[in-house]
Amino acid sequence: MYQFVPYIEKSTMYLAKYEDTSMADYIRFAKYMPSYLSGIGLSMITSGTEKKKYNAILRNIAKILKASEVDFFYRPDLDDYSGVLMYDLGDQEGFVKHARYVAGKLKQAGIKKLITVDPHTTYALKVLFPKYVDAHFEVKTYFELTNFQSKNGYRRITLHDPCFYGRYLELSDVPEKVLTSLGVECAPIRNAGAFTSCCGGPAESISPKLSTEVGTRRVEELQVPGEKIVAMCPICLGNLKKIGADVEDLSSVIAGCIGK
Repeated sequence: MYQFVPYIEKSTMYLAKYEDTSMADYIRFAKYMPSYLSGIGLSMITSGTEKKKYNAILRNIAKILKASEVDFFYRPDLDDYSGVLMYDLGDQEGFVKHARYVAGKLKQAGIKKLITVDPHTTYALKVLFPKYVDAHFEVKTYFELTNFQSKNGYRRITLHDPCFYGRYLELSDVPEKVLTSLGVECAPIRNAGAFTSCCGGPAESISPKLSTEVGTRRVEELQVPGEKIVAMCPICLGNLKKIGADVEDLSSVIAGCIGK
């Protein structure tokens, strides 16, 4: 989902601009525009610099897996979106249809093991695909496979747990253990793990104003220790940045421990 964030940020910027204005009533008519036209238009107005920033996160993850001597490969033709946001927003029928398509392609290619890079996709493949389309894969996040010796010194950060890792997948302790093994200390914060506070991101396509209110409360919590905030979800990363927080992705912290 990291590749999507620049486009999400651009589209929600316009939603926020017109929310609670006379123009808001006309936004619903956008659904009648052919998807390829809206896609082309969104791509044209999205900053190339922002696209490169988020693509760099994926390159960092590949660097981490190589340093951990993980035997993996990437097939762009199989890298379809999981459809999880349709599920989050209540379109279960649309999600099942899309999930069946994605799972079918993976099965046809003989894929049995998958490495994921974000919590939403991890939850979709690990929990929703087996439940709704009877598709079973061995799913691991990249940080569960991280295994190398740090080449750099001590560092202290504030780690934000995304809802899916903290509450639903119960994986919050894994990245913290990985960071500790690399000499990175995680500052204690209010509302972490299973009790983490939401970044507000999932609500931004419905109400940017509500999303900002929720995210602002979370940023205030994360700023208490006074350390650099680190996120491990593309939606969290984008939303916390939008609110004004100085945020870094987990992958860049781990990749920074690899050294030259």
